[in-house]
Order: sequence, then C-alpha cells, then structure tokens
Amino acid sequence: MKIVLQRVTQASVGVDGAIVGSIGCGYVVLLGIGAMDDELTADKLIEKIKKLRLFADDTGKTNRSIDDINGELLIVSQFTLYADCRKGNRPSFTDAAPPEKANALYEYFIKAATPHFAKVAHGSFGACMQVELVNDGPFTIVLES
Repeated sequence: MKIVLQRVTQASVGVDGAIVGSIGCGYVVLLGIGAMDDELTADKLIEKIKKLRLFADDTGKTNRSIDDINGELLIVSQFTLYADCRKGNRPSFTDAAPPEKANALYEYFIKAATPHFAKVAHGSFGACMQVELVNDGPFTIVLES
C-alpha cells in the first residue's frame, strides 16, 4: 500500500457534484492498493497512522497524535499512486491491485479504521472524485508498506 497523508483543518470529497464525505481537523488519506497487499498490510498502516505525532502541542512542536486532538480521517482510493512513468509518457498501473481486490481492501481499510478514530469519512471507489482540502502546514508525508 502507498499512502499520501495530509494534515488538514478540513476536507471533503464529492462525486457528481454531491459531497459524499467530509471531515474537520485530521488527515486526508490518499490510499493506493498494490497487487501484493492484504488485510495485514492495512492493519499495520492504520496503526501507524494512529500513532504518528504530526499535530502541534502547546509549545508548537509536532508531538500530538490524531487521538490527542480527537482528529478525523477522510479516506480516498487513489490507484494512481501506483503509476509507473519510467518508460514512455503514458503511466503504467501494472503494480496496482486489480479493481475487485482493491475495492475489497479499500472497504476493509475503512471498516478497520473506523473504531480507531473520532470520525472516518470516505470517497466512492472507482468514481471520478473531487477532493477539496485545507492542508495544514502544509504537512504531507508518504507511507509505504
């Protein structure tokens, strides 16, 4: 799995002009699922996201976790994180999981994350989505399994 994790003050995802998920302060999780990923991979990354200390404490140091601030998650499926642009000008996505597997793991990720965070919102797998966010910092990191 590949994740682009963005610390945000607010975010939303829309499909066909309608908002399908929104959060306040927390993380946007752009989630790419690879062909070799499984539920154990998802569980490990959820635990990592929960433990990361990316929010400022009273002295301004990034020393607080998402739990510490009662933060929220917005999870958006993004197979394009597996784009391979090394050859030619058109990306290859051969390392991404096939849609059936990716959808099942995406749904698992959402379900497994839900008990661990104040709120978990998400986009629609396979849809053309519009993501709006206010990146706080900006603070963006990449996680890979």
